[in-house]
Amino acid sequence: FQPINTPAEGEEYLLKPMNCPHHCEIFKSRPRSYRDLPVRFAEFGTVYRYEQSGELHGLTRVRGFTQDDAHIFCTVDQVKEEVSKVIDLVLYIFRTLQFEDFIAQVSLRDPDNPSKYIGEDANWDKAEKAIQEVADEKGLTTVVELGEAAFYGPKLDFMVRDAIGRKWQLGTVQIDYNLPERFELEYVGADNAKHRPVMIHRAPFGSMERFVAILIEHCAGKFPLWLTPEQVKILPISDRFNEYAERVSKVLENHDIRALVDDRSEKVGKKIRDAELEKVPYMLILGENEANEGTVSVRRQGEGDLGGMSIEAFAEHIRSEIAEMLK
Repeated sequence: FQPINTPAEGEEYLLKPMNCPHHCEIFKSRPRSYRDLPVRFAEFGTVYRYEQSGELHGLTRVRGFTQDDAHIFCTVDQVKEEVSKVIDLVLYIFRTLQFEDFIAQVSLRDPDNPSKYIGEDANWDKAEKAIQEVADEKGLTTVVELGEAAFYGPKLDFMVRDAIGRKWQLGTVQIDYNLPERFELEYVGADNAKHRPVMIHRAPFGSMERFVAILIEHCAGKFPLWLTPEQVKILPISDRFNEYAERVSKVLENHDIRALVDDRSEKVGKKIRDAELEKVPYMLILGENEANEGTVSVRRQGEGDLGGMSIEAFAEHIRSEIAEMLK
């Protein structure tokens, strides 16, 4: 994008394409000791990239997007542990969002063309070994691609296949020796000498807009229970039970469960069909027996009738299911 000039003030503004330089400047803003490392900066930052018009597509390829960017500044000896923690975070995200079909692409140097890369061979060897060892220790299905490393360091990209068979690069870990050199980043080591830190880039989601678009299509609107906007639809079988339905809704709200009452004057069969089409995970059918006994009749999306239970028991059932998903 072109610079934005303000003639009255004589200032020039630029739309940033990445967050990395700003995090480097924050690291550089004061003296650092080896005791401070690793230093981690994370930011949900808006970035802008002038993609060609023919490449733009919905939310999956845009010119302005939000990046879940983080940069870790560490010593060479800390690289393996930090990469391991980032992989744990990526795997947690994939598990909780039900992305199960993925491989990890290990991108290494081209051994026949070492001039393409910057940094010392010893550091490259250590970084490549760290990425491969951690991937093996985590039991990841990997594919090694020689020559696919960035010029500044090796990387690990997570290639995810969605429910309709498309492959996406979601989640990346990159080891960088270039920016610390270019920004003259330093820390004082245990030997009282100045050293360059290693910089690790990590973005489990990449573009938040693209990730949400992929998630919607992957789930076909049937989100995991913890994520779905409406977790429970309360369906009184007639207007006489609307008041009881509101009481049930209030109890669930007190348990941080998202529930809405369908108080339309419609037959309960239609209400159930509509809730199924809306992909609401749980439906509570309320009639005479439920109102008299203080219970709810539970239906699960795609599974049918689960029987009756008390309101508190149902709330605990929901909370337990969510807790299990988020382990």
